[in-house]
Amino acid sequence: MTANVAGYLLQLLAGRWLGVAGYSEFASLLAVQLLCAVPALAMQNVVAREVVRGASHGAVRAMQWRVAGLVAAVGVVLIPVVAALLDVGVWAAAAALGAAPALVILSGEQGILQGSNKFRQLATVLAMAGTARVVPALLALALGGGAAGALWAGAVGIVGAAIVAGRITASATRTAAQVDDLGDELRGKHRDEPRGKDGDELRGKDALARGAISGVVGVLPVLRAVQVQAALMALSSVDLIVVRIVLDEVDASRYSLGTIATKIAFWLPQAVGVVLYPRMAQPSHSARAIRDALSVLSVIGVVAVVGAAVAAPLAPLFAGEDYAPIQGMLWVFALHGAILAVLQGALLSAIAVERTALAVVTWVGLVVEVVLMLTLARTIEALIGTAVSVAAVTTAVVVVGVLRGARVRSEMPG
Repeated sequence: MTANVAGYLLQLLAGRWLGVAGYSEFASLLAVQLLCAVPALAMQNVVAREVVRGASHGAVRAMQWRVAGLVAAVGVVLIPVVAALLDVGVWAAAAALGAAPALVILSGEQGILQGSNKFRQLATVLAMAGTARVVPALLALALGGGAAGALWAGAVGIVGAAIVAGRITASATRTAAQVDDLGDELRGKHRDEPRGKDGDELRGKDALARGAISGVVGVLPVLRAVQVQAALMALSSVDLIVVRIVLDEVDASRYSLGTIATKIAFWLPQAVGVVLYPRMAQPSHSARAIRDALSVLSVIGVVAVVGAAVAAPLAPLFAGEDYAPIQGMLWVFALHGAILAVLQGALLSAIAVERTALAVVTWVGLVVEVVLMLTLARTIEALIGTAVSVAAVTTAVVVVGVLRGARVRSEMPG
C-alpha cells in the first residue's frame, strides 16, 4: 500500500505540474519503464519458486546478476528505438530504461524474502523501494527537471533501494539459518536420527527447508517467466503508447491520467499473489491457493470499481479541472485494472507450476487490442472500451485454463 500510494502520488503531481501538454510524455515513458521492469517481476517470481524448492541463495543471486547484465545490454540497444517511437529525446528514453538492471537485482532480493516466507522483511523492502523511487523523482519535478530528470532521479533511488534490500535479506536469512542450526542441535541432543527409508525422507525434507541444495539456477526459467510477465505488462500498458499515436496531446494526457484508476485497481491487491505464491509453488497446496487467490482478487476488484465510481467527482480536485471530462469514465478505467489483476493472479499461478504456455492467450489478446485500437478507436471512450473488452475475454480464457489444470493436478495420484 505504501509503495502504491507513493506511485500514485507521483503520477498525480506530475499530471498537475507538467500539465496536459506535457504529462503524456511522462506517462508513456513510465509505461516503457514498466515494460522494462518485466524481467524484474519475473525474477522475483522465479527466485521465490526456486527458494521454496530448496535452491541456495548464492545460486539465485548468481542468476539475478546474469539476468541484470542481459537487461542492461538490451536496454542500451533499445534507447534509440524508444526515442524514435515515442518522439522523445534520447536522454529521456535512457532515463526510462536506465533503472531496469537495478530493478532486477532488487526484485531478486524480494524473491528470496518471499520464498523464505519472510513477509515482515519483504514488507519493509517493498515500502522502502517505493518511497526511494518516488521521493527523488518528485524533487526533480519540483525543481523543473521534467520527465527525464524525474526518471533519472527515480533510477538513482532504485539503486540505493537495491543495496539496502540486499543487506536486509542477508540479515533476515542469516538469522533464520542460525535458528535452524540451533533447532537441529537441540533435536540431536534429545533423540537419535531416524534410520532407513523414513529417515532418508526426513533428512531430505530438512535439507530442502534449509535451502541446502546449492546447484546452479539457470537463466532459462527466468526467460520463460519473462514472456509471461511481458505479455501481462504489455497488455496493461500498450494503451498508453497507442494513445500518443491516435489521440491529440490533450486527450492523450487525459486518457493517461485516467489510467491511474486502472493502476490502482491493478496493483492494489498485489499482496494477495505475494503471500499465496509460495503455496502455489507447492504441489500439495497449489490448487487451493490458486482458487483462493482468484476469489479474493475478484472481490477486491468489485470494491475498486465501486470505489472509483463513488470517488470520481473528487478527481478534478486532485488533478485539475483540465481532467474533468474523464471523471465519469473513471469506473471503466478501474474495471480495466480489476480484470487485469485477476489475469495477473492466474498467470502468477502458471509461473508457480511452470505452465507458462498459457501466456500465448495473453499475447494473442495483445495483438487483437493493438489492431483494434489503431484501426477503430479514435476517442477516449473507444480506447478504454476496447481495452476492457479484450482484457475481459483474455482473462476468462486464461482463468478457465488455470482452474482446469489445477483440478487435473489435484486428481492425479501422489
